[in-house]
Amino acid sequence: MSAHGLMHMVISNAHAGDPYKIDTLFMYMANMSWNSSMNPGGVMEMLTDTDENGDYVIPRIIYSDAYSSEMVAYADLILPDTTYLERHDCISLLDRPISEADAAADAIRWPVVEPNRDVRGFQSALCDLGAKLGLPGFVNEDGSQKYKDYADYITRHERRPGIGPLAGFRGKDGKDVGRGEPNPEQIDRYIENGGFFVNHIPEGANYYKPWNAAYQDWAVGMGIYDAPQPYLFSLYVEPLRRFQLAAEGHGKRQPPDHLRERIKQTMSPLPIWYESDPQGAEGYGVHALTQRPMAMYHSWGGQNAWLRQLHGHNPLYLPTAIMRAKGLQDGDWARVTSPHGGITVPVMEMAALNPKTVWTWNAIGKRKGAWALDKDAPETTKGFLLNHLIHELLPPKGDGLRWANSDPITGQAAWFDLKVHIEKTDAPKESQPEIPAQRSPVPPAPQDIAWKVGK
Repeated sequence: MSAHGLMHMVISNAHAGDPYKIDTLFMYMANMSWNSSMNPGGVMEMLTDTDENGDYVIPRIIYSDAYSSEMVAYADLILPDTTYLERHDCISLLDRPISEADAAADAIRWPVVEPNRDVRGFQSALCDLGAKLGLPGFVNEDGSQKYKDYADYITRHERRPGIGPLAGFRGKDGKDVGRGEPNPEQIDRYIENGGFFVNHIPEGANYYKPWNAAYQDWAVGMGIYDAPQPYLFSLYVEPLRRFQLAAEGHGKRQPPDHLRERIKQTMSPLPIWYESDPQGAEGYGVHALTQRPMAMYHSWGGQNAWLRQLHGHNPLYLPTAIMRAKGLQDGDWARVTSPHGGITVPVMEMAALNPKTVWTWNAIGKRKGAWALDKDAPETTKGFLLNHLIHELLPPKGDGLRWANSDPITGQAAWFDLKVHIEKTDAPKESQPEIPAQRSPVPPAPQDIAWKVGK
């Protein structure tokens, strides 16, 4: 159980002062006023809302991004970031590495282009901020700054003795794997090796890993464990059943009464499915999904002239059955409504779809005034977000509370719980809702772009 995914509640909670009021909201690259938030219209109102004294309810916002995103417009202080070609990055075993089933692997990015503007890699900026604030781990014993930049942090930081962000080329001679003291030339060794490191599991250790002594020993050597630790995959999750038993009245430790039924329903030790909002979904019989294309991760692909030709705008993909039932053809427009709101968008047929499911790309639709895009750019006129149909809170249940629109076990935002109704409509001039343009802190992009490849 975790709090993963509750990022989508940060602005709502900051606005509500739940669990306490804050004076500064500090965010990085999340674009939480647009494609990374449910209910972006409501979130934009929260970001500009004022109290009875005329002061912002969220007093100050610090934000870091490499581009003039929708969220940048709401920031009091902007920390201009580099792009991934201008900085060091670490794809570490400690956080979503590139590994495979039969090998442990990690990787780096390193600067190949010198920035031609006043920017700084956000991770390096954090090293500076940590030192200025005197945070443990960022200062030496005499109070001086410990890491000069993120590359220095990658090389010298140790999560525990001998274990750092990168597993390869450790030790003074660069020959240690997994465990070893920091190697000042580690990043250079990664670059020489193509930017990555891989250590394959020895033959004989690559099966029955939870109980294989050879694998356990290899894992200890890699720093994955500190001692052999056979483990079990729990198909029946006993800790969840203990919560459920408590909600059923067993044991001395009992949940609050207002949470009892929810715990009994959701904390099943075996996989279950249930309708998250059976009353509110009446009349909305089509599942609607949104997912982010890899080419447009965090909206950054909007700055790539080549990718814009591929992802200049996004239709709502409908199955053949709905297209025929509603009299729709490719390029027609539909009014799509949910219990929370409505959008008017272009549609396209996709035969390889569940007959009760529609979907579209996320992050392609942009707000006017953002990303230095032209006012008539297709991303702003035909592109759209399904997010406008999704509220960050579930409808009232009569108990005086509003539950987060999240999985109650993991906290993961319930993006895929959306149900909608679809009707054909006349084509508007632009996709709806049409959000007013934001003020751009950067000048318009050049009309023509040209570059030379090679000599």
